[in-house]
Amino acid sequence: MARVQGESRFKFIGETIAELKKVTWPTRQEATYLTTIVIIATTVVAMLLWAIDFGFSELMDVILF
Repeated sequence: MARVQGESRFKFIGETIAELKKVTWPTRQEATYLTTIVIIATTVVAMLLWAIDFGFSELMDVILF
């Protein structure tokens, strides 16, 4: 039983390596461009959520106090 489990692990690792060789990796330029887009989009969404949160907070202050 243990031998079969060990063999299946090595088979899984071998198959994983084979699949990774098939991957089309992005160039350095593409990776940099896409990373920049993600950072900008994350910043914009964070600022939008902050503005909404700040607006609701101020609204609650006006309503409750």
